[in-house]
Amino acid sequence: MKVLPFQIVKPLNENLILQIDRSKEFYNHLHQHNEIQLSFIVKGFGKLIVGDSVHQFRDGDFFAIGPNCPHLFKSEKSQGSAHMISLFFTPDTFGKDFFNLSDMSEIKPFFYFIKDGFQVLSHQKAIGNMFLQFPKTSKTARVILFLEVLQQLRVADKKSLTDFNYPKNIGSLAGKRMQVVFDYVLHNFQKDVRLIMVSDLVYMTPNSFCKFFKQRTNKTFFQFLIELRIEHASQLLINYEDLSIAEISERSGFKSISNFNRKFKSFKGVIPSHYKRGLLKPLRQLKD
Repeated sequence: MKVLPFQIVKPLNENLILQIDRSKEFYNHLHQHNEIQLSFIVKGFGKLIVGDSVHQFRDGDFFAIGPNCPHLFKSEKSQGSAHMISLFFTPDTFGKDFFNLSDMSEIKPFFYFIKDGFQVLSHQKAIGNMFLQFPKTSKTARVILFLEVLQQLRVADKKSLTDFNYPKNIGSLAGKRMQVVFDYVLHNFQKDVRLIMVSDLVYMTPNSFCKFFKQRTNKTFFQFLIELRIEHASQLLINYEDLSIAEISERSGFKSISNFNRKFKSFKGVIPSHYKRGLLKPLRQLKD
């Protein structure tokens, strides 16, 4: 199973790499690459694992992922075709000193923000509209548009994606092990996941696996598993109004509603029913 590192294919005579994903799901294997990745979710929803954290994504979201940060987008197949537009580049894409020019002084702070990656919390519509233009523009216009995007990202409100300082490259064996674990958890988190079963998948003792996982994610395996379950539950609360809290709890891998409520509140600050009520109220106001 090829996992890490991942090679971004560079088109001939193009420095700025544009990638358009249209399929039932995005590339959902844990991978890392040297390039900075800017991704606009045109359509689809699911979970983004980046560094040591799990995040939701849905239509209109925008993410900036730093160089060499392990990540994967896990989209929900049941929602039909997913659509994402991404740009890949490095600080040297237009030459070693391009972003050091005095004319680029307003844009240069972007490269300080990108280290941990971020999700954009403001200016999403403006940035999204720019990304929708990329497939239609000439190479020259694309570069100009790209600089305008970086300017927007500099002033936009942001939320850090991860604060764990990964090594520049995860070794081949460690990368394969992490991919096996992530792949198993993403497909089985709704079931009873046992430590002995997961550690056996990567030919490690439970104790060795716990140390291995903690070193590479800055959290325990079960902390990660619960975080993944909570984010899945949050998506069900957002996208499936007719599901009861009990059904959402069960579909997210929790054995009891009381445990679900307790864990959800510890992550989100409110219990699931209040979280759902807070989401539905503005939607109903819009309909009215």
